[in-house]
Amino acid sequence: PALSDGDVAPGGAPQWKPEEALMTELSELVQKVVKSSSWWERHGVDISILTCSFLLLPAGFLCLRSAQAIPFLAGVLTLGVVHHTLTVKGSHLASHNALTESKSWSKVWAIFFIELCSAFTVEQATYNHVKIHHGYTNVIGLGDSSTWKLPFLNRYVYMFIAPLAVPILTPLVALGLLRNVEWKAALRTLCCMFLGLYCHYWLLLHVSGFQSPWSALLCMLLTRSLLAHPYIHVNIFQHIGLPMFAAERKPRRIHLMSLGVLNLPRNALLDWSFGHSLISCHVEHHLFPSLSDNMCLKIKPVVSQYLKQKKLPYNEDTYSSRFRLFLQRYEELMVHAPPITELVGIQ
Repeated sequence: PALSDGDVAPGGAPQWKPEEALMTELSELVQKVVKSSSWWERHGVDISILTCSFLLLPAGFLCLRSAQAIPFLAGVLTLGVVHHTLTVKGSHLASHNALTESKSWSKVWAIFFIELCSAFTVEQATYNHVKIHHGYTNVIGLGDSSTWKLPFLNRYVYMFIAPLAVPILTPLVALGLLRNVEWKAALRTLCCMFLGLYCHYWLLLHVSGFQSPWSALLCMLLTRSLLAHPYIHVNIFQHIGLPMFAAERKPRRIHLMSLGVLNLPRNALLDWSFGHSLISCHVEHHLFPSLSDNMCLKIKPVVSQYLKQKKLPYNEDTYSSRFRLFLQRYEELMVHAPPITELVGIQ
């Protein structure tokens, strides 16, 4: 029988379970790619995307000054894409410390992207996403993506209307979670959230020239919810409906991630706004979460080839296919409790 962690074979060499040997071997292959990559590939590409997005903000606010439809809509589109790039891609990379190798700067970027731009709290975002979702991917009651389920909504409201409320619900949920953090962190979060929201509002009034508070607030809602539909959809498409496990019966890491994570095809808009690790390289991201979006894209051929060679699942599907699946099986996937998957010979 396979020995557990730390067991030693008669010859003195540590012996690993097959699953651990697979993960170790894959990690070594990936590390070779990472070590041979330049700083530009590891961090520079994604930092440049975030920087370009930030530099587009003035153009977006100025376009909203126009009374003509085309420039105004260009401003809405620009601000909407920039907002989601900073809040989704930036926050996601910052939560995994994937923007820089400096721990101090990682903390600064996490506060900037998660609290100032996204109006959420760093501590709870990191705990819920990194510790729970990544640590227990598709484990029922822990990392099973149940936070995205609203069983009291029907399929059409959930898929088409509810995403519009994301900009409103996000800070409200953050406020509710502040009671779980230290008072200093809660005060910092409140200040950053207020500063980020107020700056957006102030710029709409004083740069874009909105005449009333309500028109400015409506524009804030419009730009902040521009890509909310694919944001919600992507979060459920890539995990829900795949094998689910009980906490005491979950498989080892490489099986957990290969079974419970799915990649979507590349999409120029979503790749830019959300990042490769949330779209076409989600399997790679769950296996190696500290890597940047660009590095997840670079290791994708290595990971996919390795998993397929070892006869492990490498889940891929199209956005439209998953969308049809969720509309057809909404009650089963999003309302009722999912069945537990039993894997013979893996646990």
